Amino acid sequence: MLHELDIEGYAVVDRLRVQFQPGLNVLTGETGSGKSILVDSLALLLGARASVDAIRAGARRARVSARFDLPRDPPALARLAASGIASDGEELILERQILASGKSRAYVNGSPVTLKLLRDLAPHLGDIHGQHEQQTILASPMQLRLLDSFAGCSTEVSALGTVLKRWRGSEEALRRLRSDERDRLRRIDLLRYQAEEIRGARPHAGEDEELERERDVLANVRHLRENGFEAYSALYDAPSSASTLIKSAATALESAGTVDSRLEGFADTLEEARAVVDDVAFELRAYLESLEEDPARHEAVEDRLAALEKLKRKYGPTIRDVLDFQKRAGDELASLECSDAEIARLEREVSDAAEDYAGRAAALSGRRLRAAATLAERTESELLGLALSKSRFRIELKKLAAPSAQGADRATLLFSANPGQPLRPLSQVASGGELSRVALALKTSMGRAAEAGSYRRTLVFDEIDSGVGGGVAEAIGRRLRGLAAASQVLCVTHLPQIACFGAAHFHVSKDETGGNTAASVADLTVSRRVEELARMLSGTQVTPAALENARQLLRLGQASS
Repeated sequence: MLHELDIEGYAVVDRLRVQFQPGLNVLTGETGSGKSILVDSLALLLGARASVDAIRAGARRARVSARFDLPRDPPALARLAASGIASDGEELILERQILASGKSRAYVNGSPVTLKLLRDLAPHLGDIHGQHEQQTILASPMQLRLLDSFAGCSTEVSALGTVLKRWRGSEEALRRLRSDERDRLRRIDLLRYQAEEIRGARPHAGEDEELERERDVLANVRHLRENGFEAYSALYDAPSSASTLIKSAATALESAGTVDSRLEGFADTLEEARAVVDDVAFELRAYLESLEEDPARHEAVEDRLAALEKLKRKYGPTIRDVLDFQKRAGDELASLECSDAEIARLEREVSDAAEDYAGRAAALSGRRLRAAATLAERTESELLGLALSKSRFRIELKKLAAPSAQGADRATLLFSANPGQPLRPLSQVASGGELSRVALALKTSMGRAAEAGSYRRTLVFDEIDSGVGGGVAEAIGRRLRGLAAASQVLCVTHLPQIACFGAAHFHVSKDETGGNTAASVADLTVSRRVEELARMLSGTQVTPAALENARQLLRLGQASS
């Protein structure tokens, strides 16, 4: 149940807080006073799309929050727990913010949440029924969705859509495989040539880098020898080589160390240095002995590098890329060469998916048939109390010619308002007033099924009485009052015959102060209710007769409780 709605900076609302009562809450006011703003703001909290245009002029943001009873059904509690929302209290506080940047933020009990969570919670908190919905139920897809909602088979419909997607995907893959045979053979020839070209060259990772280093050496043997022999001579071979000079210095320090022991360590260090110099000299000599000009090897290296460069130009910037291409080509070639096996596999997938779809669709159709009979019976019963006692209502299911994501059925709401008239599609026979009553009866039947044995939800009816009046309006008011015994009901209405049944009556108005317009809501006392009902009966000129009629109307509405 909705306890409180708090609106700030939304449309013509500056700041507004409304506390609702159990039972039937009616909202009245002049056309354009802002009654539907309350409904729209509540819809935002239930996951409706947000628009930056809704932010009040001059405001930085729009904010809407509401305080509900915590829903007690296990799916809602499980959804809250999965989102990390604490649910150990008695209330659930929803908040939605629309920022000037166009972004929207949502919160549950102060924790940031996704818009999807609000939409998941919405069925557990309430429903909003308005004139727009009256028109949407005329569309066949919506009629099927209403039936599925009543039957509680949304999970089955979703699973069926997944199966159909898999079925069509397998069929498309099979079609491509069969129709692209010529392209497949051309691709096989190309891949074989490419794979064989790389395999014949037998490259290995890093080979080009190794060969480039060897080529540089072979191209500079003379330069390397000249500099190498010069270094060798300076280190070891010349009369004044580094090794000879270090040895002389070490001998002198060793002799001096016999006089001053502090010099003994220097001689040892120099001997170690001379050993290092000698080692370098010996390794350098071995290197120089291995150097030789080899034109044949030089040419072979250049040829190999050219072959590798050709591969890299075709298949990748590095040899590693070339080898990766070879693997991918081999994998694709193996797949293409196994097309017969792939065709057989896809044929099995298509057959299995078709069989799975048929079984699920048949089970879903059976469930829909049972639900259609129950919903039609309940709706027809509801119409008895809405001045349509002679009407008939049925839900017809017909098989579709082709499979769909929603199953094999097409739902049509059939209606007859008068005896002797055949049942025909609702869109063809219902007048505006009849459509309002059928929508109310249908939604009431669905709501009662959903909340049977459960907690009180909030049902919102936004001018669902459009196109009716007089005795029919009174019948709708009585029905709403009866519905409010099981659910909290919020009703936006222009009809006093409905407003008089409210347990609470709120008047919505727009006031202008200092050039600014702002909506306000007043919880009417009994005397104010009489005045508002009189205004609704007679217009701007409230006469004594209208006041007396309003008092009688209010007594009638309240006595029926």
